[in-house]
Amino acid sequence: MTPPSHSLSAQNWRPGPAGLLLGTLGLGLVGALLLLDPASLVAQVEGDRGIIPVAASQDIQIDGVEVNVTGDNGSDARLKGWQQAAKLAWAKAGGPDLPEGQIQSMVSSIVIEREQIGPKRYVATLGVVFDRTRAGQYLSADGSAIARSAPMMIIPVLYSGGVSQVYEVKGQWQAAWAQFRAGQSPIDYVRPSGAGGESLLITAGQPGRRSRAWWRNVLDQFGASDVLIPEARLERQWPGGPVRGVFTARFGPDNKWLGSFEMTAPDEAGVPKMLAQAVVRIDALYANALQQGVLSPDATLNVRPQIDPALAALIAAGQAEDEAPAAAATGPAIDPAATPTATPTEEAKVNTFTVQFASPDASAVDSALGAVRSAPGVKGASTTSLAMGGTSLMRVSYAGELQALAAALRARGYTVSVGNNALSIRK
Repeated sequence: MTPPSHSLSAQNWRPGPAGLLLGTLGLGLVGALLLLDPASLVAQVEGDRGIIPVAASQDIQIDGVEVNVTGDNGSDARLKGWQQAAKLAWAKAGGPDLPEGQIQSMVSSIVIEREQIGPKRYVATLGVVFDRTRAGQYLSADGSAIARSAPMMIIPVLYSGGVSQVYEVKGQWQAAWAQFRAGQSPIDYVRPSGAGGESLLITAGQPGRRSRAWWRNVLDQFGASDVLIPEARLERQWPGGPVRGVFTARFGPDNKWLGSFEMTAPDEAGVPKMLAQAVVRIDALYANALQQGVLSPDATLNVRPQIDPALAALIAAGQAEDEAPAAAATGPAIDPAATPTATPTEEAKVNTFTVQFASPDASAVDSALGAVRSAPGVKGASTTSLAMGGTSLMRVSYAGELQALAAALRARGYTVSVGNNALSIRK
């Protein structure tokens, strides 16, 4: 007897219990995703990130001045502490003996690193900033002119707790570089704030890229010539115990090693001070490399991409074959000598201009940078001086003249005032 055959056609197939369960779960998951707000499925770039760098002024700053004074009350003790800090900082800078009033007149600001105010006592660690115009004649060693490097964008990479970060969150290493007064350094630092889309463009994986085209696109966004990668690796010995830091200075699209050192903070509270000192030491490594001629822009970043000669020959042969039928259909060949040749258009020279703009908040800075970068002919734009709530400056690389840049910005709704190699824009 022939056994009955069982057909598995689509007409008589039925899912088993397991198939019914999987199908139900799949439909439930799809329904849940449809009920969610579509905005919640989109990656967000907003959040608590972005630290605006301090202005890179040329003033003379003396850090780490410790004071411990008493007064009639807390405010009086604080004022006396600041006055004492100015005298101690002047002596620490190697200045000559001057009257106290004259020293006070050269102080432009006080930087509070750490302070404790009591009813009649003031204990603090301060930084004193002297105006270079007034104090430079007395502090000639610090006031001497120095050669500066090409614009260098920094990517401060922090390794802590098994996680690497740059601008994903507000990190201590980023804050240390943002608070560094780079005006006294021979390195022309380009310090991104990390706000907006910068946290997606510049990540800890960026230094591992080797593509010159990719690096060139990133550097052009900030008007930089090359990149510096200062790395910090923090290792906590035990909870509440010492924090060991390993710091490395790297540079260039190939992430070349320049130097490294180790530091130790006594506890978690001492980490910001250790990082601030590490920034100064890494800056010294970069300055020394610049003096020795090591720290120079990578020439391969400006090389135009070239096609392999064999591939170029194949492309030319293919184009000739495609053009042959069209040439035969148009009639007899025309003497090339009788046909005028088109003169290639000379590329516009890239110039650097300064643009002044109002910066009431971080979003206004991002908006102004975005508008300028999107203007035709702009090769790059980056902030050089940020004053939140006031007026900031940006450096713009533009393929054309100043008047053409002004016209391009007017087309974007800005009121533009033209100055000497500079523009002032406002909405």
